[in-house]
Amino acid sequence: MFIIVFRSRLSPNAGEEYLAADKAMWERVRDITSDDPQDFLEYTSDDGERLAIIRWRNAETLEKWRRDEAHLAAKRMGREKWYSYYEIVVAEVVRTSTGGTTVDTSPLQLD
Repeated sequence: MFIIVFRSRLSPNAGEEYLAADKAMWERVRDITSDDPQDFLEYTSDDGERLAIIRWRNAETLEKWRRDEAHLAAKRMGREKWYSYYEIVVAEVVRTSTGGTTVDTSPLQLD
């Protein structure tokens, strides 16, 4: 399993075009990777910093997504227009442990 941590801040130029592209990218990721990534969590702080945590089951689908032409084009727009700051961390999971009953661990469901 892999964990992707994506920190970002949107620029003033990230309007409706960004929102449409963001939705299209999640549809695209499902088209090319089926049920991987396993789940997705996203948070936005009061000061506008955004944090997304994505769990991927395997390296093959992660690599397929990384090389996807539509994803590459969206990343280019992100660098050039939509983000004033971003950082991506990709980490391989060595071990996980869970407990309790308050966390929803069901797979991501997109509209």
